[in-house]
Amino acid sequence: VQLQASGGGLVQAGGSLKLSCTASGRIFSRNGMAWVRQAPGKAREFVAAITRSGTSTYYADSVKGRFTISRDNAKNTVYLQMNSLKPEDTAVYYCAARSAITLGVEYDLWGQGTLVTVSS
Repeated sequence: VQLQASGGGLVQAGGSLKLSCTASGRIFSRNGMAWVRQAPGKAREFVAAITRSGTSTYYADSVKGRFTISRDNAKNTVYLQMNSLKPEDTAVYYCAARSAITLGVEYDLWGQGTLVTVSS
């Protein structure tokens, strides 16, 4: 497994969770990283992305101001801090990698996904 995501779980609306995704050093150093989610019965959707250097971040409008993406290059890990969670944030969250980030779902490498469930 080249990308390993973790940190999902069950949380009440208004709560917080922090997702982590660890990659091999070779993959991490060469790629921008993103989080993409897929709710039950829906297509995958872009959530957030961070450039390879970590200097730029991008967010879907639906999570802007609530979610924060970050990366620790020394640990080969990308994070997604999720605050003020809503039931509509319930989804499987995937980390993904691509040399140049995109604000869609066209990524080259994918992790296995971690389930986030937000109860009302």
